[in-house]
Amino acid sequence: MENKSWKKFPVLFSLYIAQSVPMSFFSTVVPVIMRQENYSLEAIGLLQLVKIPWIIKFLWAPLVDRTSSKARHYKKWIILSELFYAVIIIGIGFLELQTDFRMIVILMVIAFIASATQDIATDAYAILILKRAERSIGNSMQSAGSFVGALLGTGVLLIAYYYFGWKTLLFLLALFVLFAVIPLMLYRKKGAQIPEKVKERISVADVYKFFRIKGMHKRVLILIFYYSGIIGILAMLKPYMVDLGYSVKQIGFMSGILGTSVAAISAFVSGYIIKTIGRRSSAFLFAFINLLAGLFFVFISTGTPGLPAMYAGICLVWGAYGLSTVVIYTTSMDIVRKGREGTDFTVQIVITHLSGMLIAVFSGKVGDMLGYTGLFTLEAGLALLSVFVLIYALPKKI
Repeated sequence: MENKSWKKFPVLFSLYIAQSVPMSFFSTVVPVIMRQENYSLEAIGLLQLVKIPWIIKFLWAPLVDRTSSKARHYKKWIILSELFYAVIIIGIGFLELQTDFRMIVILMVIAFIASATQDIATDAYAILILKRAERSIGNSMQSAGSFVGALLGTGVLLIAYYYFGWKTLLFLLALFVLFAVIPLMLYRKKGAQIPEKVKERISVADVYKFFRIKGMHKRVLILIFYYSGIIGILAMLKPYMVDLGYSVKQIGFMSGILGTSVAAISAFVSGYIIKTIGRRSSAFLFAFINLLAGLFFVFISTGTPGLPAMYAGICLVWGAYGLSTVVIYTTSMDIVRKGREGTDFTVQIVITHLSGMLIAVFSGKVGDMLGYTGLFTLEAGLALLSVFVLIYALPKKI
């Protein structure tokens, strides 16, 4: 690796933390604060709608691509989005949940639009500055940064709220977002081989054209099913622990802190595994680990699992998730069209988000009907199905 080549990795790591921390805070910590302020569960549930920009961000991804002919153009999008993001967070800090709830929600949606735009530009920027051999490590930085950001946003900031209060915490959060952009502003990549942009005009129609690429239906199957064997387990893990008699404090540490930490470490390790044994072998290896996680939960749920078994299960399922995200991100970068890096990568990741959301929703219904053992058995079945999907859909050479 070149002397200065490693510098791109901490840049990417800081950018993904920057977008993940505020998002985790607004989507998980704010509902806790709202409940303490005696907001209804209905109002708290509606707050989850602020995540919609991250689901529909593919609609304006072509705009980001169309206005960016070089890596530095995506860099400008990132910096402007982050600055706007920070300003909105500061604005929210001047408002009070008790009296300005509607305005806070509106500003949160705007903040999430800025965050989603930053994500589009950051993904495209990463594709352009990373050589193919570096993408596995680059995506390990992406996944690990997101997990570390979630850990900080859900755990550390909730504690900080009790010490500093709403306004000071939001100002500190905005300051953190600005600070995280500094490595990008200082980074000067020389000699980067940036692909020539396609001259034809890019539009939302390019999203549709992406699906018309020969063999793309196979890629979509992989995106839909690859996580399917662990998403339902992750969605129902906390309710399962509640029903087993674990306290909120225990659940917060075991699943929130330990689980997320294991996912971050696994994401780091995943990049090196992919670099060592290749994309195809890694995809199958991680799919089998997903299957192992499903089977493990089937086994322990047939009785009352002890504390060591729960620790092992949590580490296994979160570790599997950390490994899987990196291989999906890395292979997604490999098949983007030149000139449409942001659009094509965004479309693929949105598919995984949507399928994961549907599985998480239905996992609750399945759990009610079949119990936890039935749910975990179904998840193990989906994990096994994902292996067969890979056999059918994964190219021989990737």
